[in-house]
Amino acid sequence: MKLFSLPIRFGIATSGSLIAYFLILSLFNLHTNVFYSLFNAVITGFGIFEAIKYFKIQKEGSFNYGKGFAAGLVTGFVATIIFTIFFAFYSTEINLNFLDELSKVWFKDYDTSEGIVFFTVAIMGFATTVVLTLSFMQLFKGSNNPKRKSGVKI
Repeated sequence: MKLFSLPIRFGIATSGSLIAYFLILSLFNLHTNVFYSLFNAVITGFGIFEAIKYFKIQKEGSFNYGKGFAAGLVTGFVATIIFTIFFAFYSTEINLNFLDELSKVWFKDYDTSEGIVFFTVAIMGFATTVVLTLSFMQLFKGSNNPKRKSGVKI
């Protein structure tokens, strides 16, 4: 568990940022426009990048691709799970008309249930996490090039 304490903390902080962004959008009634959710990838990406960076600093010589990849995945998955729970709570308990408004705008021809919307939010978060972690690990991994032995200079 000690191995994942830093990524879990970054995941909680990232989910807090995602929730704050969602609530700010809801103040301006923009939270039903799914195009604003593209910025969620930026927030999640920043959290994953910072988690891997600080994890590399913490592990110094014992950092490798597998450990960095695991740190990125844990950060993103924790953030996604917490945000999905918040999203489900918000749409079923706080703003009961939210899913109707969202469905009216984006799913005119489909009969969508709450579960499929929550599942979609979770899958989008997990997919974003995997892609961003794979991308960032290209920056942080060591090199086989004899002239360049380490990833990003910290």
